Amino acid sequence: MLGIELATAAFLPAALVAMLAGILSFLSPCVLPIVPPYLAYMTGVGVNGLRAQERSAVLPALFFVMGLSTVFLIMGFAASAFGRAFLQYQDLLAKIAGGVVIVMGLHFLRVIRIPFLDHEARIDAGAQGGGAFGAYLLGLAFAFGWTPCIGPQLGMILSLAATGGELSRGTALLAVYALGLGIPFLLAAIFINRAIGLMNRIKPWLHVIERVMGLLLVIVGTMLITGAFSAFSYWLLETFPGLAMLG
Repeated sequence: MLGIELATAAFLPAALVAMLAGILSFLSPCVLPIVPPYLAYMTGVGVNGLRAQERSAVLPALFFVMGLSTVFLIMGFAASAFGRAFLQYQDLLAKIAGGVVIVMGLHFLRVIRIPFLDHEARIDAGAQGGGAFGAYLLGLAFAFGWTPCIGPQLGMILSLAATGGELSRGTALLAVYALGLGIPFLLAAIFINRAIGLMNRIKPWLHVIERVMGLLLVIVGTMLITGAFSAFSYWLLETFPGLAMLG
């Protein structure tokens, strides 16, 4: 039972990291600026038409989020299956993954530069604007095509999934990450005029957001290497015994 309780407690901080990573991915310099054009493309109107509410962007945005979530859930399942297949090497995998995550964090902190992460391999979904199916395809393309951009954040969550030891929890982590990235997108579609104004105010702070993401990556990478997630999980169980009931 202790293993189940510990796994439950370990999921909570990992899920919090996944949610924060998803939100920061949305606010990243290569995602936030393209939100209005993407919403306009998916609804089949220009940005001005979108602001004039000529057509609602909510349904296309929902299918877009479903598309990217489909890819993330498959990735989460695959990463969990990989970690489960090499369960006896989990400590080594965690240390390797932690090292990679730290390097990516240092890139965002501009301590080092990795040219590959400065480019986006965008995939064109074709002339599918203005419909739910096209929005779903665009979501699939986004999840694959922006991998260099959101790759460090996504890689961090996949590392947590691979070292979790359970398929359901690993997949759930990617679902939480998808929510963190997708919910702001949906809110932007619902409150489009306010969202565009807010995005314009956020843009001058994108470099700060990028560094916050880098700091988060370094912290999580260090926790993966040192096993701090397990230690923190024990602390959670001791401090909040009620968590054992969730297992």
